[in-house]
Amino acid sequence: MDALPLIALVAVSAAVAGAARRTPVPAPLVLVAVGLVAGYLPGVPTYHLDAHVVLPLLLPPLLHTAALDSSYLDLRANIRPVALLSVGYTLFATVAVGWLAYRIIPDLPLTAALVLGAVVAPPDAVTAAAIARRVGLPSRVTTILQGESLVNDATAITAFRVALAAAVGEGMSWGEGIAEFLLAAVGGVGVGLLLMVPLHWLRTHLKEALLQNTLSLLIPFVAYAAAERVHASGVLAVVVVALYLGHRSWQVDFATRLQEAAVWKMVAFVLESAVFALIGLQLPFVLKGLGPFGVTEAIGYAVIVFLAVVVVRFVWVYPATYLPRWLSRRVREREPGTDWTAPLIVGWAGMRGVVSLAVAFSIPLVMNDGEPFPARSLVLFLTFTTVIGTLVIQGLTLPVLVRVLKLPGPDPQTVTLIEAQAQNEASEAAEARLAELLDDPHNSLPPPLADRLRSVLERRRNAVWERLGAADPVTGESADDTYRRLSREMIEAERAVFVRLRDERRIDDEMMRTLLRRLDLEEAAAYRETDES
Repeated sequence: MDALPLIALVAVSAAVAGAARRTPVPAPLVLVAVGLVAGYLPGVPTYHLDAHVVLPLLLPPLLHTAALDSSYLDLRANIRPVALLSVGYTLFATVAVGWLAYRIIPDLPLTAALVLGAVVAPPDAVTAAAIARRVGLPSRVTTILQGESLVNDATAITAFRVALAAAVGEGMSWGEGIAEFLLAAVGGVGVGLLLMVPLHWLRTHLKEALLQNTLSLLIPFVAYAAAERVHASGVLAVVVVALYLGHRSWQVDFATRLQEAAVWKMVAFVLESAVFALIGLQLPFVLKGLGPFGVTEAIGYAVIVFLAVVVVRFVWVYPATYLPRWLSRRVREREPGTDWTAPLIVGWAGMRGVVSLAVAFSIPLVMNDGEPFPARSLVLFLTFTTVIGTLVIQGLTLPVLVRVLKLPGPDPQTVTLIEAQAQNEASEAAEARLAELLDDPHNSLPPPLADRLRSVLERRRNAVWERLGAADPVTGESADDTYRRLSREMIEAERAVFVRLRDERRIDDEMMRTLLRRLDLEEAAAYRETDES
């Protein structure tokens, strides 16, 4: 097997994504555009999306890292709108888009049309997270979109399986379809609940950060495979486990947390970049397979399906936002009020992604009776155009829409004040504990070391408050920024000395690496990275 095309895909997509981060255009859109162009360049290998690769190998880690970054408490507080979107809207879109396709495409059976509806129904978890981070949406809107995208894949994949079974002639009744849907949902959550506690116990009892992070990389695949083995939803199993582990990540030692954050950030970056590039690269394959359908005719159907996908989301979102509030006093009391702008953003932020394409490519060529699957090539084309259309049109215009509507994002001053108050409370507890420990004769320290502990604590307490203060009129830096910059300069001077001593053979490489690691840890503490985007 030639691994060069895969290496080239990862390398080029990562380079494009890195360059895109320096532009105002979201990286997913740049990657898709480059993929569309690259698909027609001479010498570019053919990349075919395979559901047997994407679903078990790419989807679990992407869902896992998205769920780790989500807040279990915020999702629980917004469980009603998340459930209405991830389950209610996905099923509604499946039926509505499928019925429309059945009405406009000649000779397309209703079961095959519902397969198309299920394929294009779920907004993409990766896209939602990437766009939400970039445009700075209000926290509740971001939580709802992320929560929807974490769960809706399970709904759509199950609906797809039910519709596909009916389409290929397996004779599944409505009752059997509902039973399979419930088995997938309840089973997926059940598998996640069974795995999350022992996996967390294992993570907290492994003594080496390297082993703990090896386990961390395996967890999403284990959860997905275990659930799929019993015909349950692997998506839900992954999400349940990841939410639990993320909620209890404080119980893992600091070395594991630091290493895990870096590992998953790299994994997510590489996979997201490759996934969006792969979407664009499918165009030649999709066009080549149109078969009896003319390009002009197929484009006409594509425009109608794309418009249907966009309109159907608004048809669901606005009633789902307001009807429960009008009908239930409890909902009005428990949830904050909203105006028309938040549902508008939620309705427009319905970008589709790689899961839709991967599922579409899993449609079999022939049915149980040996006949070709009706309009399979057109279904692939309509899925592709819907994904591209939502990514480009909605993805490009969403930041503009957010700016025009002037949605109130998180106020940096308020966020910093809350952080400072939390740090002050923690520092007071640490001071009390330090005084208690130093009173114990077993913990006696020379005064300089005891003072150093107090000064470090005081520095940590003051650092956040100083960010609220006025900047230096000359440099524009806060006192905290200046402190970190000077600390970094001092550490750089030490680092240069260690390298020089190694080059002069006065210390060996192993000792240099040990000394440099100590400086790295000090630099991480002294010069905290504030921009993780």
